[in-house]
Amino acid sequence: MISLGLIGFPLGHSFSASYFNNKFRREGIAGEYRLYPLESAENFPDFLSLHSGLCGLNVTIPHKESIMPFLDSLSEEAAAIGAVNVISIRRDIQGNTRLTGHNTDWSAFRDSLSPLLGQEKRKALVLGTGGASKAVTYALRSLDTDVTFVSRTPGNGIIGYEDLTAGLICGHKIIVNTTPVGMHPSTEFCPPIPYDALTPDHICYDLIYNPEVTLFMKKSAEKGAVVKNGLEMLHRQAESAWEIWKQDLGMP
Repeated sequence: MISLGLIGFPLGHSFSASYFNNKFRREGIAGEYRLYPLESAENFPDFLSLHSGLCGLNVTIPHKESIMPFLDSLSEEAAAIGAVNVISIRRDIQGNTRLTGHNTDWSAFRDSLSPLLGQEKRKALVLGTGGASKAVTYALRSLDTDVTFVSRTPGNGIIGYEDLTAGLICGHKIIVNTTPVGMHPSTEFCPPIPYDALTPDHICYDLIYNPEVTLFMKKSAEKGAVVKNGLEMLHRQAESAWEIWKQDLGMP
């Protein structure tokens, strides 16, 4: 049986288990995908010892960066981004384990955002500075887009939410929320940006997919902005992860 899973904390918002378990059923493959709440990345070696049958893992907040020291190698993209959302687990005939970190978030975000873009030179505000933010930034720069980071803790090239003026919003037509603010169950919250400065020329993309429409999206849409949630990105990164695991397992 193929055993896959997701590590992160908390995991109550995740659709990954239903997505991959449905995939196993559709493709007639004996396998299971489970959620593994892991509060600290420091516990990862013990976790792996307890679950020695795992064939691969997804990684979500808050471990996309902190998991990296426990891996044996990184893909070229994961190393460049500095964050991991997929782990391939290979075991040799002696039972030795080799863990490789990959990043499929960046291409999933790029491919889901691209149809919304025009040809003009672009500037983006990226809300948050964690692992998801790093993948989004890598994707935006691959699309020839300048990036400004926004965080609750500004400094070293990062501005604070209190620094967001109407002029800054006007000059940055793409705004991406990479934080968990507004995610289920705390759906009454949203990033504190000046929503009144948004226009129909803006694209406001929320990586959150549960709920389907976040308060960030709702307030942005009220000003005419184009809004999108992270569900397509989730599906795209999951399919890319599946291809990595299939290759590891020698599946056609």
